[in-house]
Amino acid sequence: MKESPYPLEQTLGMWYYASDTPGIGGKLRTHPEDFRVEEVPARVGSEGSYLICRLTKTDWDLQRAVKEIAKQLGISHRRIGWTGTKDKHAVTSQLLSLYDVSAGEIERVRLKDVDLEPVGRSHQPLTFGSHQANRFLITIRDTAAPDLVDQVAAVSSVCARALPNYFGPQRFGVVRPITHLVGEFILKGDYKGAVDCYVGLAFPGESEEVRQARREFHEDGDPRAALHRFPVPLSFERAMLHHLSGNPGDFRGAILSLPPRLLSMFVSAFQSYLFNMTLSQRLGRGAALADPEVGDRLLFENGREDRVAPATRAAAALQVSRGRCRIALFMPGSNPVAPAGEDDRIMASLLEERGICPDHFARASSLLRTGYDGALRPVALSAEVGSAITGKDVLLSFTLNPGQYATTVCREFMKADPIHMI
Repeated sequence: MKESPYPLEQTLGMWYYASDTPGIGGKLRTHPEDFRVEEVPARVGSEGSYLICRLTKTDWDLQRAVKEIAKQLGISHRRIGWTGTKDKHAVTSQLLSLYDVSAGEIERVRLKDVDLEPVGRSHQPLTFGSHQANRFLITIRDTAAPDLVDQVAAVSSVCARALPNYFGPQRFGVVRPITHLVGEFILKGDYKGAVDCYVGLAFPGESEEVRQARREFHEDGDPRAALHRFPVPLSFERAMLHHLSGNPGDFRGAILSLPPRLLSMFVSAFQSYLFNMTLSQRLGRGAALADPEVGDRLLFENGREDRVAPATRAAAALQVSRGRCRIALFMPGSNPVAPAGEDDRIMASLLEERGICPDHFARASSLLRTGYDGALRPVALSAEVGSAITGKDVLLSFTLNPGQYATTVCREFMKADPIHMI
């Protein structure tokens, strides 16, 4: 195990690497084609009111692509569903569900570097995480390891065993890592704080024009003036500002002016942050990813949960080693949970420090119309990584389950500043 030296990863709770080899360095996404992801879907039917299409896009943000597709079809973007938010600077292939849209209407969609192909129909919309897996083909360019072959082999071996199942920086925003901060404000009922954070918090990775617009809004809080300063592409910020211009002081309404999918991500990002922090503290105290402690939660493939007791620890270790279950952390929500193991106590302490309880999650669920009951997430992921080396470039191929991050695998090889993984 090796500690991350990067402030962004430290801030987001990604404190450790599973491997202790030096990083190979390099850069992801020199070209969008260097990062390819293909969604492996569940079975697609032929009947139902939802048209299922395969969306293939290059260097497009998913939310923006969905809005443009909806605009060209003349429908609300709320009629479009998907199972996962894929990377922007990449070539991605995934399914969309479109309510009450015919296959013939899809021919009207004409967007550069976007292909939309009907593949079936469904009686239900696609929901987050309902696909089977994601296949990745990723090129790391311009590495700087003198013994590249040996280091790639060593890290590949660790990947096959267990890596920390962190939520990657893109879950929070690499350029502006604020998604979880907005979620915390929403949980506390501080909607003004949420708007100020989302609209007014500037970061170095943005253009000077955007940073200045954010700073001025943070200082004067004038939504009308801000509308003249904020560039048109910042459509979500502008939606909030438009609402505040017509409804002064209605910060709750400004939050609700955002698309439901984006709204749901704020509180879940805060849950993700709590998970990362608790997982890192687990590793920091010397607990393993695949050797259960007394009090640990176990998550089985069928969704069944169990607890490790003193008398069952040896049997639990055997079950984990055979891949029948994984050690998991409970990400808190509206359902009260009595802490049993050390991980639960750490999670409870993090919530107590921030003054957040299950009632806050219940209130956010009602506001955002999204369930935040709480969920189990395995502490580890494993992946059989194939590799090919050409000069200083390394090609990696692997498959991950929904909700697992390719950058979690890549960071083990690179051990580079997250800015090089955007």
